[in-house]
Amino acid sequence: MYSYATLGSNDLKSSKKFFDATLGAIGVTCFYAGDDAIAYSKTGTQRPALWVVTPFNGGTAGFGNGAMLCYEASSAEQVNAFYAAALANGGTDEGAPGYRENYSPDFYACYVRDPVGNKLAVVFRDPARLA
Repeated sequence: MYSYATLGSNDLKSSKKFFDATLGAIGVTCFYAGDDAIAYSKTGTQRPALWVVTPFNGGTAGFGNGAMLCYEASSAEQVNAFYAAALANGGTDEGAPGYRENYSPDFYACYVRDPVGNKLAVVFRDPARLA
């Protein structure tokens, strides 16, 4: 398990709006908001965490080709809510919610990009699909 992950942002205000909505849909909340960073984790904890930061070197934030963060959801409805929140808050579609049977019959996921271009996913492993 990771301790924390960071994503860069050139606009923390729009990033906070996006991540408050999308991560809130899966039970993750902001525990720190400053001028140079915001941070998210499960309610009542600070680890593991996602930090969204302005680049420490003062350069322009960008995204990594092939890089993606994936979050776990507790239901297909949470995946759907995450996706809807992403599109309503400046995100773009990279794969609508649905089963990805090429991965596994129980793999229900969606894929989006945040306003900066970072790729995010959320997955629900549906035990009913394995029965």
